[in-house]
Amino acid sequence: MKKIITFITIVSLVFAAMAGCGKKDSGTVSTDGSTSMEKVIGALGEAFEENNSGVTFTYNPTGSGSGITAVAEGRCDIGLSSRNLKDEEKAQGLNETVLALDGIAVIVNPDNPVNDLDLETIGKIYMGEITNWKDIGGEDLEIVLIGREAGSGTRDGFESIMGTEDACKYRQELTSTGDVITTVASNPAAIGYASLASVKETVKALLVGGIAPTEETVKDGSYVVQRPFVLVTKSSAKLSETAQKFFDYITSPEANEIISSAGAVPVN
Repeated sequence: MKKIITFITIVSLVFAAMAGCGKKDSGTVSTDGSTSMEKVIGALGEAFEENNSGVTFTYNPTGSGSGITAVAEGRCDIGLSSRNLKDEEKAQGLNETVLALDGIAVIVNPDNPVNDLDLETIGKIYMGEITNWKDIGGEDLEIVLIGREAGSGTRDGFESIMGTEDACKYRQELTSTGDVITTVASNPAAIGYASLASVKETVKALLVGGIAPTEETVKDGSYVVQRPFVLVTKSSAKLSETAQKFFDYITSPEANEIISSAGAVPVN
């Protein structure tokens, strides 16, 4: 009787193993970070799930700084940052891989008659040296400065380019790209900045020094208000098979069309 039970058990295990070999990859890949990368990473994640049955992709839009921390603490597979890693972050054993380039659009309400500002003027606006739209060709309205919160990759990129680090006189510091766009869209006196990939028709993107923010001008460098979209991984932690497969896919030429369709400029 014991021999029969043992035989049945072995046969069951063999069949279970055979069934297991025929299963699709049922792993997960988790990403965390930049809200500016939402459109790009969302489109890539959707395509990856469609092409890999049983795989689950997740994205947590917490901001670049939080995404970098999440990777360092092992709370996600891949961090998303809309700025390059700082030296102290690299010293923690974090690696960066540039996925794409993104323009930072300087946005105003569509009713604002101002269409073009140079870098110097934008810098003066954000440092509070120019406070009324009438002084730069607009209506007699006090300029309302909208920006991102400390730790935002978009804010870091914008302030670095403008030379306004720690000097901006924000009226509001918001925690997502979408909030900035919504706030500027609802206030004729507001000015803000947002990922070009996320800009909607509810706001107007200004020319900067006569150059419009487009995929072409970001790619050729003529639109200077731009930054990288970065994938952050931890050197001491090997990615799971599924996460590695996702990483390889989104950094391959195969993903370029999806990245471009999402409004960013692929680099591979």
